[in-house]
Amino acid sequence: MPPAPGDISQLGTVGILVLLLLFYGGTMWMSVTISRKKENADGYMTAGNRIGFGVSAASMTATWIWASSMYASVTAGYTYGVSGPIHYGLWGALMILFIYPFGKRIRKVAPKAHTLAEVMYARHGRSSQLMLAGSNVLGSVISLTSNFIAGGALIAMLSPLSFGVGILIVAAGVLLYTLWSGFRASVLTDFAQVVAMLGAAVVIIPAVFFVAGGPSMFTEGVEAGHVTPEQGNFFSSDAFMNQGAPYIAAVLAYAIGNQTIAQRLFAVREDLIKPTFITATIGYGGTVIGVGMLGVMALYLGISPMDGDVNNLMPQMVGSYLPLILVAIAFVMIIGSLSSTADSDLSALSSIVMADMYGQSVGRDKANPRTMVLIGRLTMIVATGAALYFATAKFNILDLLVFVGALWGCLVFPVIASFYWQKVTNSAFTVSVIAALVVFLPVRFQWIPLTGAWALVVELLAILGVGVVLGIMAFGFFGLRPALVTGVVATIALLPLGFGFFRDYETLSGSLVAYSVSFLVCYLMSFRSGRDFDFSVIRDVTGDFDHEDEAADASAPADDGEGPSLDAVPSRD
Repeated sequence: MPPAPGDISQLGTVGILVLLLLFYGGTMWMSVTISRKKENADGYMTAGNRIGFGVSAASMTATWIWASSMYASVTAGYTYGVSGPIHYGLWGALMILFIYPFGKRIRKVAPKAHTLAEVMYARHGRSSQLMLAGSNVLGSVISLTSNFIAGGALIAMLSPLSFGVGILIVAAGVLLYTLWSGFRASVLTDFAQVVAMLGAAVVIIPAVFFVAGGPSMFTEGVEAGHVTPEQGNFFSSDAFMNQGAPYIAAVLAYAIGNQTIAQRLFAVREDLIKPTFITATIGYGGTVIGVGMLGVMALYLGISPMDGDVNNLMPQMVGSYLPLILVAIAFVMIIGSLSSTADSDLSALSSIVMADMYGQSVGRDKANPRTMVLIGRLTMIVATGAALYFATAKFNILDLLVFVGALWGCLVFPVIASFYWQKVTNSAFTVSVIAALVVFLPVRFQWIPLTGAWALVVELLAILGVGVVLGIMAFGFFGLRPALVTGVVATIALLPLGFGFFRDYETLSGSLVAYSVSFLVCYLMSFRSGRDFDFSVIRDVTGDFDHEDEAADASAPADDGEGPSLDAVPSRD
């Protein structure tokens, strides 16, 4: 039988504080052990571009598994049934896999870069750089806010402490250990955090399953009428159109445009990019799909979310069915997931301000490494304060996330094309992104009703957007010709089916329109241009800012690919 409302195990004030002290105390200790009296600017941003396989794969996995992904997977399971977590976790995992072929190209043309925006500055100029940097600043602050909110709500539910106290503790803990060594601290603590997350998931999910009734809960749930036929269908079209398909487009945009991902791409040793991203794909998919099954169990058990908020389902299921010791393990799992992404957001923000706003503005050879590190640390403090303000003010985070996700969707084709096609111009990049955003907003927020001629135009663009998304995926693995065939075939196949169909799915249509418009404008403005860009220029414009320890780096032993090499100081090409 479902538990009585409000019957949730709490860890108490002392228990919560002890767990938080152990968790953040341990991460702080790890950060201090790798800190330097005189911090290296490049190491603070990318750890010397030579992180080994173990730490890089763990960091990529931990960054992708954030608190919102766990909560969203549980919500997907509760909303769409058994296929919900699959459509959330599987497509998110595959998007990690799709990064690596593009990542290899990005590292080839910009081996010593710190941010994607820095590369766009070298490729196009200031406007393209600011577009990418600005979207990442906004996105990382929103992500940071979301993780603080998740931590505060968790602490408030499992202890007598208030939401406000909870977000202050989480914010202080993450800031203190990340502030010391920047990105090096983030990736090293990610290793410990992902071990804790995966270990906890292996224990928590089966424990809830068997305590809640085991396999019999599914039969009893159907008999009790808790599940609709569509929710019980593993191949639910409702789940795919409302969850899976929009998520494919959204996560591809997140993968290509987000600085937290790009930062790890620039940090890992170049020959280890492929195994790193394949391992992260498996780790993310298994964990997030598994956690989402808590939502499926809640659906079949007929549980109503506490206070009507589906975000409460995950701690509610854990607190309702498990003893205190397992509740404590689950608490560490969730705190680990939100902290690993929050420290990545702080590192990403500091790198953007250090490299794009300060470094490139004064010039790479004129930038003062000490000033850069100071700017990076101040950025983390300011960002933490801003995220705390947004968390307490309870801004509509979902609307902001949709806006940022759309902006990244508008950027995907121009960014990828800029790494492969010499003809792409700065004006083509800028105008295509703005045009895509202008068309996306009225579609996604339904400012103009999807009826009549406007609906037909939107549906045509959405059909083309499917071809663009699939073509981009095919291009990464198979090259230009298979990508063109895939995109054209997909578009033609959908022509008789898409009209009258996409207008019912504004979220999916909005994302696809962003892709298609940016593609059309960027291509049409570039294919007749006379520009023949020399990609070797990017290597010359981007690079290290701190050169004082070159001699020491030249004599340092090479990384064997197994360890993190967090103490390596990069040398200039």
